[in-house]
Amino acid sequence: MTDDLTRLTAADLAARLTAREVSSVEATQAHLDRIAAVDGAVHAFLHVSTDEALAAARDVDSRRSVGEDLHPLAGVPIAVKDVVVTKGIPTTAGSRILEGWVPPYDATLVERLKAAGLPILGKTNMDEFAMGSSTEHSAYGQTHNPWDLERIPGGSGGGSAAAVAAFEAPLAIGTDTGGSIRQPGAVTGTVGSKPTYGGVALRAHRHGVLARPGGPRHPFRARRCVAARADRRARPPRLDLDRGALGPVGGRSAPGRSG
Repeated sequence: MTDDLTRLTAADLAARLTAREVSSVEATQAHLDRIAAVDGAVHAFLHVSTDEALAAARDVDSRRSVGEDLHPLAGVPIAVKDVVVTKGIPTTAGSRILEGWVPPYDATLVERLKAAGLPILGKTNMDEFAMGSSTEHSAYGQTHNPWDLERIPGGSGGGSAAAVAAFEAPLAIGTDTGGSIRQPGAVTGTVGSKPTYGGVALRAHRHGVLARPGGPRHPFRARRCVAARADRRARPPRLDLDRGALGPVGGRSAPGRSG
C-alpha cells in the first residue's frame, strides 16, 4: 500500500481520495515513511513537519467524511521550498543567517495551500537565498539527484525536484526567476512549471516569499508528470529508487552531471 500510494501522480491520488478508496492520513503517512527511508541519502528536506502534516490530513478526512465540498487536491500532501515562509515551521532559505527562525505568519501561497487542504510534508533544501543552480550551496549540505547520488538535482530548488523524483512527495512548491523550478525539473526527470508573470496573483507570489537579489520570485510546483485533464491517467516514470543505491534504472543515463 505504501509503495502504491507514493508512486501515484497527484491527480490519481486525488481521485482515490475523492472516491474514499484511501484516506489522507494513509497517503500522508506513506510519504512521511518514504522520507524517513530515503532522505538520508537524497537530502531533499531541511525540515519534516510530521505532526502538522498528519493533523492537516486528519482534518481533511474528517471534513470529507461528513460530505463537505472540498478542493480537488484536498488531502494530497505537498512539500514547500524553504524560501517560502511557514507559520510555526522553521524557514531558513538555506542560510545560517536565518537558522532557528520560526515565522509568525504564513506566506499567501501557504495560506492558500492550507485552505485547500493540502498537508505540508516539510521544507525542502535549496541554494542559499536561491543564489545557485545546483543545490550544492545550501548552508545545510547539498541535495543529491535521486537518479544518481553523485550528481546534482539542479537548483536553486533542487530539494523540491529531488523530493518529487524520489517519491517523497507527489507535488512540491518551488520558486523561479531564472530557471530555479524549470532547470531542476529537467535535471531530475520531473515537470517544473513557471507561470507567466501575473498568472499567479501578485500578492500570492510576493507576500512571504523571501527576497533574493535580482528580482521577484515566481512560486509554482514540481510534479512527476503532466496529468491528462480528460482522464487523469498519466503515469510517473518508472524510477525504482530502492534498487542500485537510488541510482538510474534500465540502462538510462542519469540527468544532471555535477560540475
